[in-house]
Amino acid sequence: MSGEPSAARRERLTRERVLRAALAVADAEGLAALSMRRVAVELGVETMALYRYTESKDDLLDGLVETLFLEVEERLSDARPAIGAEQPEGGAVGLPELRDALHGIARELYRVAVEHPNVISLCASRPLTVPLARRPPAVLRVHERLLALFRAAGLDDDAALRIYRAFISWVLGYVVVDLRAVVDDPDEPDPAFRLGLHRLPARDFPTLRAYGPALAERGGEEQLLAGLDALLTALGPDTAA
Repeated sequence: MSGEPSAARRERLTRERVLRAALAVADAEGLAALSMRRVAVELGVETMALYRYTESKDDLLDGLVETLFLEVEERLSDARPAIGAEQPEGGAVGLPELRDALHGIARELYRVAVEHPNVISLCASRPLTVPLARRPPAVLRVHERLLALFRAAGLDDDAALRIYRAFISWVLGYVVVDLRAVVDDPDEPDPAFRLGLHRLPARDFPTLRAYGPALAERGGEEQLLAGLDALLTALGPDTAA
């Protein structure tokens, strides 16, 4: 098509624009469709133009994680009052307030994941390939926010690290599992065939087949927070709700 390029395509390239375009591709078409060439097409530029802002496919994937955590951080900062904001030292956060703040962080992580279900698995896998000190500031801020909360609540180092590890593991694990692909054929009207239960031999997987319809439903925020409360209770009376 002839004519002037759109204003969006005339806009100067930045790393943020490249990552936002990558996120749009992944959201619409899945991670399998994501490539430097596909992002370049989305932006209306030559593929080589992207390498000034992201040096490789791996860097692009890490950038998607950065973008999602930026969304989380913006939501936490925009909340009134800000969720898990820096607190004065000396146990300024009570345990009920700590629980509420952890709920808020978990909830916003989940909501961002729901908006980007094709990408959220990267938040669990990609950081494992990058040393802590080399992770983007947007990723580190959520971790800093958590540890600062535990310190402000007066928890000792052992308790803080125990809860920190449990929180990260539970929330990221829950989100990845809850948003996983379960439906086999979205266009199939019959529930059993839609889930592909006929592909699971009844003799080998009777219980999995029985739970199939329930597993296809998301647990949502309610089960996310219920599991978090159970973890806090199990980790010791000083962290219970």
